[in-house]
Order: sequence, then C-alpha cells, then structure tokens
Amino acid sequence: MGSLVDEVMDDTRDALTGLADMHAARMAIGRWQADWPRGAGPCPMHAMLVTLGRIDTVNVAFGEKAGDKALIEVARRIRTFAADELETSAWLAARLNGGNFLLVAREELSRERWQWLAEALADAIATPIAHPEGVASLRMWPRIGLMRVNEGDDADRILDRLAETSAGLKGAGGRRIAWAAPGGKAGSRSYRQLEGDLLAAIDRNEIEVLFQPQYALQGGRLIGAEALARWQHPQVGRIGAETLFGIAEQADHTAHLSRHVATRAMELAAHWPNDLRLSVNITPSDLAADTFASEFARLAERIAFPLDRLTFEITEQVLLADLERVCLVLDRLQLLGIRIALDDFGAGFCNFRYLKMLPIDYLKLDRAMIDGVCDDARDRAVFRAIVAMASALDLGVMVEGIETTSQRDFCKREGCDYFQGFLGSEPLSPAGFLALARR
Repeated sequence: MGSLVDEVMDDTRDALTGLADMHAARMAIGRWQADWPRGAGPCPMHAMLVTLGRIDTVNVAFGEKAGDKALIEVARRIRTFAADELETSAWLAARLNGGNFLLVAREELSRERWQWLAEALADAIATPIAHPEGVASLRMWPRIGLMRVNEGDDADRILDRLAETSAGLKGAGGRRIAWAAPGGKAGSRSYRQLEGDLLAAIDRNEIEVLFQPQYALQGGRLIGAEALARWQHPQVGRIGAETLFGIAEQADHTAHLSRHVATRAMELAAHWPNDLRLSVNITPSDLAADTFASEFARLAERIAFPLDRLTFEITEQVLLADLERVCLVLDRLQLLGIRIALDDFGAGFCNFRYLKMLPIDYLKLDRAMIDGVCDDARDRAVFRAIVAMASALDLGVMVEGIETTSQRDFCKREGCDYFQGFLGSEPLSPAGFLALARR
C-alpha cells in the first residue's frame, strides 16, 4: 500500500526532513482507528520510536549544519527501509522533534517480525554517514521503543508509552531495543541468528531475484531492468534488499551474496531480448578485491552474458572507502564494456568530488529528487541544476521512484533519459519480466 507521507500536506510535514510531523502522525493514527470496521476487533497497528542518542554531540563536535544533514540522512534511511520492508502495508514515518522519529505500520504483524524489523532498522541507521565537508564519517546510535497498539490506545498514549520505553534504555547496559509494558520479552529470531541462516539460504538458492523494469522517457520503450534481491525467511518473513545486504555485511558475507545475486541475475537475463540491459548493484566488498574486474569477466563469459549489456550501480557507501582505489577498479570495468551508474544521487551528501574523479556513465537520481518537484519551485530549480550539470558532463540521467504521469512528463521535458518506478511497473518475477520483455 505504501507510505502516508506522500499524502501529508506541506503544513504538516517536518520542515527539515520532509517526513510527517507530530500533528500529522496523530491525525493518521486517529484516522486509521476511526476508519477500521466496527466488530472487526482493534485496528492492527505496530509502532516504534527511534531516538538518536548522539545528535547533540554531533551538533557540538561538527556544527549544526552537520547535525541537520545527519537527521536528513536518518530520515531517508527510515523511509527507504519502510518502503522496502513494509511495501504491502500502510505505514507512516514521522519526525516528532529533535532526534526522535516514529514509524507506524497498519498491519497484523507477529511480535517476532516487529522486533526483528527494529533490529534491522537500528543497524541501518548506525551505518556511517559521510560528513558534508568530507572531514570524517558520523555514526548515529539509536534506541528503539516498540509496542503493539491495543484497543484504547490513542495517539497520545502511544507516544507516551514509547517515549517512556525509549527513556528506560538509557544506561541499560548496551541494550538498544525494548518493548513497552505490559508484555514480556519477544521470542524473536535475532539479527545475529539470521547471519547464520544466510549462507544456508544462499546454498539452497532461497534468495529470490526480482527485476524492476526501466524505460526510456522518450517513447516509453523498455530498455532493461535492475536486479533486486529478496529473502523469504521461514520464520521472519520477507526481507528486502537493503536489510538483506545489511545482514550480509554484519556476517562478512557481502561479497558472497553480491556474487550470488549477480550470477543469478545474469543467468535469468541471458534469456532476454538482446537489446535489453541488466543493472546490478555492487558493494564495497566487491570493489575491495583487485581481481574483481577479471573474475567478473570470467563469470559473465561462463554464463554467456555480454558485458556490454551490463550496468553496475554504485552508491556513496561504496565510495567511503579508498576513492582512488575504487576509481582504478571502475576504470578496468569500463574497459570491459560495463557501464557505471552513480546510484541514489540526491540522497546523502552528494559529494561533487565523485563526479570529478569517477569514471561514470549515468547519474541515477534518488526518489527524493522527484518528490514534490511538480509542486515546489525550489525543488524544480535544484532538479534542473543537477540535470544541467549531468548534461555538461555528458552523463545520462535515470530517475527513480516515478509514480505519476506528471512526474514522468516533467522529467521528460527536463531532458532526463530514463526512469523506473511504479508508474512503469512494480518489481516483477523473472517470468513476469520475461513476458513483459517479449510483448
């Protein structure tokens, strides 16, 4: 179903992060409860309060500008996480105040899954954030209070119970997640246990590969797809790509998982029409190996997938490592005919040094760049400046997250090249994408 953030009016958005504010969160919870059918029991809702423990320290050490940028990045991570893990639910992400964020899902979830989601989100938030001046990376340490909303819990009571629970985690000997009373400990499968499950899941071929179709803005022609990984865990349920790779990183299995997904994606894409491209994401672990380019070339040769039909997507997280080393590896990949896209551009800090140093072919604009662009003159000005810069550097532009015809038409008028998003298609199974490609 997706987020309610897109339905929130501008005057009930948090001015810094663009998420809903406290007023919008209260209104959404009340509306969910009021609209729930009578006689169907209480409206099924789970809520979590995310409190950042170091935001004041960041403001003192690095300045308020860095603190604001960190809050914007945490908000982006929460929203991306929710869109990935709660895509079949109605959900709301809000910034209440300071470093306090609320995530509410209207869905009947097991206690085990809600706790596991909190653990996965905590790890995602704790990943280093690049400093806007390139001085150092920042880390946020979240505390998370959880609850299942019961009958009689209105919005104020929900927020009070979560705040009390989160406050109780201060000085709790390293614990970062707790359930609001009443209720005992969750019998959850921990994040650490999932690390042990991952290798077995790869060996049993349980990691599913889906394909997000990509289209040319001029003419609407299908040009290829991005490969996305999913894991249907027997106890926890569906685990999305971002969290899946977070688990792999903790277990030091990132390169293994990345190679497995790329291999499976190329095997499936080998049956596509020859004019379609395959985009795959590569990780810091991939680029850390001096032999990555040559080993990948041998892999593609074994599968008989042409390297000149491949695009590798890299994110800013990949570039937090040795930038000069990354450039050398990307140069080798380009010599093999592989194209390089800088993914999620417009999220994070957009270090323009990357554009000067990296051998890239495309900018892939994050959905944050298109949200509100049809209604806000300032958003349009920023978007146009980035597209003009890409044009000056002879880079193609792919726009992510296109959900409406007005967004698509705007990007087309502004000279962007390609798009992906639910307007074109949701992610498809391999058979579903092949059927689309053959039509």
